[in-house]
Amino acid sequence: METIAVILFGLVWGSFLNVVIYRLPRGKSLALPPSHCPRCSRPIKFYDNIPVLSYLLLKGRCRYCRTRIPLTYFLVELLTPLALILLHIRLGLDLHFFASGVFTSALIVLAFIDYYHQLLPDAVTLPTLLLSLGYSFFRPDLSILQALLGAGVGAGFLLLVYGVYYMLRKKEGMGLGDVTMMLMIGAFLGWKLAFFTLILASLVGALAGMLFILFRKKDLQYALPFGTFLAPGAYIALIWGQQIIDAYLRMFQTP
Repeated sequence: METIAVILFGLVWGSFLNVVIYRLPRGKSLALPPSHCPRCSRPIKFYDNIPVLSYLLLKGRCRYCRTRIPLTYFLVELLTPLALILLHIRLGLDLHFFASGVFTSALIVLAFIDYYHQLLPDAVTLPTLLLSLGYSFFRPDLSILQALLGAGVGAGFLLLVYGVYYMLRKKEGMGLGDVTMMLMIGAFLGWKLAFFTLILASLVGALAGMLFILFRKKDLQYALPFGTFLAPGAYIALIWGQQIIDAYLRMFQTP
């Protein structure tokens, strides 16, 4: 029953995250007006607003004007319950699950907004940072000092990269939104997993950059949305990061 409840909540919550992803970077209210087609402005009926299922039944199009609905809606509605189920399997249904669910939701929102708008809104990163710091007073695995250290290490490394790049090239190599996002990630994960997140996101980002150069004919000046890579890196760190680090360190232990 817990699993079913998590899945159902994840589906509904994913639908709300879609609202945040679409409206927040456009400066629109998250509450009003009710869900509607951005092309024909017709209100979306409740039976056309069933997460995942409605998208499949409507074949990804508005019922009235047949405008294509972005695939993002389907992906977020599918990804959110899957991410929460993995958390539930890993953590059970406790306080850390709910805190990690808030953190994961912020990662999903930031990943998609950064991909489409090259923007990491403070309205998401800063409240999540404050919640992460506040939560550190109630968790046994990470103290407030460790949370502050994690925030400092994560953001400090990116600030160092930002400063060195600016001195060498006389222009910004990344946005400061990435720094704020790493403050949030470091405060929740601690310094080890924050550093793991940076390594993983950098490796995947470098690979994606090469693919864009090869197949999209982009040049070396093409700016990748780094937050889109930080988000899955942080989620992997949250679920499996410590296991991966421990397995890596065991490779260098003498028998």
